[in-house]
Amino acid sequence: MKNYYFTIAVVLAATLAMLFPQPFTEINGFQMKSLIVPLLQIIMFGMGATMSWQDFVNVVKMPKAVFVGLICQFTIMPFVGFGLATAFGFPPEIAAGIILIGCSPSGLASNVMSYIAKANVALSITITTLATLLSPLMTPALMKLLAGQFIEVSFLSMMWDIVKMVILPVVVGLILNQILGKKGGWLKRWLPLVSMAGIAMIIMVVTAAGRESLLQMGLLMVVAVVLHNGLGYLLGYWGARLLGLDEQSCRTVSIEVGLQNAGIASGLALKLGKFATMGLAAALFGPLMNFTGSLLANWWSKKPVSE
Repeated sequence: MKNYYFTIAVVLAATLAMLFPQPFTEINGFQMKSLIVPLLQIIMFGMGATMSWQDFVNVVKMPKAVFVGLICQFTIMPFVGFGLATAFGFPPEIAAGIILIGCSPSGLASNVMSYIAKANVALSITITTLATLLSPLMTPALMKLLAGQFIEVSFLSMMWDIVKMVILPVVVGLILNQILGKKGGWLKRWLPLVSMAGIAMIIMVVTAAGRESLLQMGLLMVVAVVLHNGLGYLLGYWGARLLGLDEQSCRTVSIEVGLQNAGIASGLALKLGKFATMGLAAALFGPLMNFTGSLLANWWSKKPVSE
């Protein structure tokens, strides 16, 4: 059951926010959505504090697998998101939100899911790290290309927002990890728990803010998000397979592509002033991907890794 703890926590958080939205929208005049960016920065700091230079050495050790993973990451989900947003005919800001979740880097939970799935964990960490570091360039560029017809996208503004929310906290965490060395063991023990709590809180705030839109869009939105997530796993796996990666690496790429960073998408939607509309896809995608990712990882864990 321990493999499902994080998934259960995320699903419960989303359910709680749907049933009792008020405490997660406003408390005594304080807008809870203002916590999104600080929480995301804490999560990104936690990611940096658990990283080491070894994560970058892995790029040299397996360049083809890393390259394939990054190519799949920044092509499959953005273009599938664009296709779904267009095919379903969603309102412009809802459509842009679906594309935004597709243009975000891989989610932090992907490393845990890769471990459970008996995939290549070193590759998973490397792809997550590089995708996150590339996101200030790739996410605004892809949004400009694919979502420009739905909303106005400022490349430089979005790039700077990602740098502040993601890159700076990661760099500070990485530097602190190097300074503390072995003395920072306590930090590595507690930060993952803090990060998981932060992810759950972000999901509650985003779900509560988008509750009315979620109830309005209903089944159609759920179908679009399920397809987006499922096609990410499927196309990620077979894309890696066709490009000649081994079974462990194919599982890794599948998980990396299917699991997106819903926190970054939520933060950007907030910065754009479209939290309750563009943030809607992230509100659905976050709990769903952790649920499906856990199911897939546990299913793979029972399958032998054959070359």
